[in-house]
Amino acid sequence: MAKTKTYTCSACGASFSKWSGRCEGCGDWNTIIEEAPLSAGPASKSLGAKRGHAITLTDLSTEEPPPPRTRSGMDELDRVLGGGLVAASAILVGGDPGIGKSTLLLQAAAKFANAGLKTLYISGEEASAQVRMRAQRLDLASAPVKLAAETNLRDILTTLEAERPQLAIIDSIQTMWADNVDSAPGSVSQVRAAAHELTTFAKRRGTSVILVGHVTKDGQIAGPRVVEHMVDTVLYFEGERGHQFRILRAVKNRFGPADEIGVFEMTGRGLAEVLNPSALFLSERGQPSAGSVVFAGIEGTRPVLVELQALVAPSPHSQPRRTVVGWDGGRLAMILAVLEARCGIPFAGLDVYLNVAGGMKISEPAADLAVAAALLSAREDVALPADTVVFGEISLSGALRPAPQTENRLKEAQKLGFTAAIAPAGGKTGTADSLALTRATDLTGFVGEVFGAG
Repeated sequence: MAKTKTYTCSACGASFSKWSGRCEGCGDWNTIIEEAPLSAGPASKSLGAKRGHAITLTDLSTEEPPPPRTRSGMDELDRVLGGGLVAASAILVGGDPGIGKSTLLLQAAAKFANAGLKTLYISGEEASAQVRMRAQRLDLASAPVKLAAETNLRDILTTLEAERPQLAIIDSIQTMWADNVDSAPGSVSQVRAAAHELTTFAKRRGTSVILVGHVTKDGQIAGPRVVEHMVDTVLYFEGERGHQFRILRAVKNRFGPADEIGVFEMTGRGLAEVLNPSALFLSERGQPSAGSVVFAGIEGTRPVLVELQALVAPSPHSQPRRTVVGWDGGRLAMILAVLEARCGIPFAGLDVYLNVAGGMKISEPAADLAVAAALLSAREDVALPADTVVFGEISLSGALRPAPQTENRLKEAQKLGFTAAIAPAGGKTGTADSLALTRATDLTGFVGEVFGAG
């Protein structure tokens, strides 16, 4: 009986029964490839009535110690991991090429090794001499980290069984290949098989495994989505090439809060921790100017203050431009529509540019009011006071909704020397009552109070 062929998209992992030029799942072209079956046995063979072994069940309330955590000493990394590295955990780290993933993990490997963990760093992209050269540049040559350069998964697992490290770093998962899978390294089958074997080894032997993953042009980790479901934690290492700041963001974490961030600064000696990111993001802010507004945001459990910059100029084109860096372009269109429909402030015939200073990326809705303030400040050429922070969510009706963790936002602003804040009505202010707090119930009232127009 002939085997049924399966075709899989290398970008999103969708499966098809026949080949086509365009993937129906993600819309990419020329990404569908033939996938070899995982087993070479006949497809008609099944388990039948053969039974397996019984498994042991335990009570949920059984007194059993939680898996131990090990702190690296890098506070920003430990924060993102949820308080430290959990034993027998599988972690996937993704990021753009050249953003500093290997540098971050080499520094982390040295820190964990100095903390007492037996650490093994396996590189599939560089030779051992190249890794040692980078370690010397980072002053990590004396760290007790064992190095290996290998891509054969069978040899790697054999070495891990023999060495029994407490932490293994695989750089990267796309370069690993299993000789029992008939496809090229980096394909969907190879990535899925390698991730499954390494994750299974981590759970069986109690070794923490960190996998480095490449990303696609859309910024998502390349390969099948099932890899992100296999691991316990998914981290993204982000940053703009023109800025020295790097953001380590947790998008999935079974052992701690998701959406937590750690901030690093890229220097000539590697990555340096930034313990006060708000002060760093605002360090280059000059005199108050039109279109500049400070937003008090929350990233995970940490309050972060960033500067939003807007520019509104007459457009020479029939279709005005809407350019956004660091925020959602669709949400900008919504804010412009609400300003025109509810406040009578048109932006037709005007180019709109919005930028989050410092290379930061913001996703929370509480930035709506700060964006609206920046747009109106740029349009009217009126600068807001330099000691004022703004935050709040805007609904389609023009009403303002209170943002969560208002007290923490105001405390962070007060700590950095801000004396005034504009926020929606509602929300606990806590001990930050010394700030001159302006409350607004709707967008029309906000425009009238701050810019003198209704």
